Amino acid sequence: MPADSLTARLSTHQSLLLGSLLFGLFFGAGNLIFPISMGLTAGSSVLPATLGFLVAAVGLPILGVVASALAGTVSLHELASRVAPWFGVLFTCALYLTIGPFFAIPRTATVSYEMAFGGTLSDGAGRWALAGFTAVFIAVALAAAIRPGKLLDYVGKWLTPVFLVLLGLLLVVARLGSGSAAPAAQGPYASHALSQGVLDGYNTMDALASLAFAIVVIEAVRRLGVTQPRRIAIEVGRAGVLAAVAMCVIYAALAILGSRSTHVVARDANGAVALSRVASESFGGIGHLLAALIMGVACLKTCIGLLTACAEMFRTMFPGSLSQRGWATVFAVASFAVANVGLDTIIKAAVPVLVLLYPLAIGIIVLGLLDPWVRHRPWAYRLTMLGAGVVSLLFLLATQVGVPAGVASAASAAGGVLPGFELGFGWILPALIGLVAGMALPRR
Repeated sequence: MPADSLTARLSTHQSLLLGSLLFGLFFGAGNLIFPISMGLTAGSSVLPATLGFLVAAVGLPILGVVASALAGTVSLHELASRVAPWFGVLFTCALYLTIGPFFAIPRTATVSYEMAFGGTLSDGAGRWALAGFTAVFIAVALAAAIRPGKLLDYVGKWLTPVFLVLLGLLLVVARLGSGSAAPAAQGPYASHALSQGVLDGYNTMDALASLAFAIVVIEAVRRLGVTQPRRIAIEVGRAGVLAAVAMCVIYAALAILGSRSTHVVARDANGAVALSRVASESFGGIGHLLAALIMGVACLKTCIGLLTACAEMFRTMFPGSLSQRGWATVFAVASFAVANVGLDTIIKAAVPVLVLLYPLAIGIIVLGLLDPWVRHRPWAYRLTMLGAGVVSLLFLLATQVGVPAGVASAASAAGGVLPGFELGFGWILPALIGLVAGMALPRR
C-alpha cells in the first residue's frame, strides 16, 4: 500500500479497478430494464430520450460521488447535517431505506427472478419460486456484504468484468443496426422526449445511490493509500470518467436496441421481459439463459454494494446499536420481505418517493460541488433544500393518483406559475433562488 502523503496517487491499474468498482456498484437491475423499456416507447424519439436519460442516470450519479469527495465529508449524514442535524438524520434514513430494503435491494432480487422464471410458472408455484429465489439471492449478497474489505475484489475484479463480457456478447450478436425500424414515439416521448428521458433516468435511483455509495468508494481509495481529501476527489473523478463512459455506451446501446425490437416484444412490456425476448431471438434456446445470467450478475453486484453501504451508514449514524453485520442482516431480511410483493408493485410504489427525494438529492450534490463557497453558509443549504422540497411536494400532490381532486387542483395552481412545473422541474428555480439568497446572508 502506498505511503500516506500529499502526493500519493493511484496507479493506472488501480484507477481502472476503482472505475470498475464504481461502474459495478451503479449498474444493476434498473440500469438494464429502464433503458430498453424507454427505447420501446420512445421509438423514433429514442436519441433525445436517451440524452435526457444519460443526464439523470450517468451525469448526476458521478457528480454525486465527486461532490461527496470534494466536500471532504465522511458520509451523506455529515453532508446533509449542514442543513440541520434533524434533516441530516431524516434525509439520510429516507434515502438509504429507499435505495436499500424498501425499493432498490428488493428490485435487484425480483428483476433477477423475473428474468429467470417470469411467466413460466403458475401463480401458486410462482409465489413459492419467488420466495426461494430471493432468499438464496439475498443470502449470497449478504455473505459478501459482511466482508466490506473485500468489496473491491468481489465487484471490481470479478463480477463487473464477467458482466461486461456477457452483456457485450448480447449487444454485438443482437446487431443494433438490424431489426425493425423504430416506430413513432408514444405518450410523453412524442412531445417532450428529452425531459421525459430525464425523468426515466430518475428510476435507476443512481443519483440517490451515489450519495450512499460515496462512503464505499472513498473508503476504497483510502484503502489504496490515498488519504489527502483533494487527491481523493481527483482519484474519484478519474474513476468516475471511466465508469461514465462505459455507462453511456451501454445505456445508448440498450435504448436503441429497444427502439428497434418492437417486432418481438410489446411496447408496454417491462424491461426484463424485453431483454429476455431480444436475447432469445438472437441466440435461440440459450438466449433466455444468457439474459438471466447477465441480469443475475448485474443485480448481485449492486445488491452487495447496497447492503454494504446501508449497513455501514446505519452503524456509523447510530453508534452503539448494531454491528455492520447486524445491520446488514436486518436489511437483508427486510429486503426479502419486500421483494416478495413482486417487481411491478415495487416499481409503482417507488415513483412518489423518487419524486420527493430526487430534487433534494440533486440539491445536496450541487451544494457538495460548491463546497468551497458554501461550507460556512448554512442558510445556502437550508434555503436550497426548502425551495426544492416544497415544490417537489406540490408536484407530487398535483400528479399522483389517489390525491383528492381539490388538493391536486390547488397544488397544480400553486406550482403552475413556475417554469417547467408540469414536466417535474419546477423545483429548480426556487432552489436556485434559495441558494443565491442563502449566499447573501451572513456567515455563521
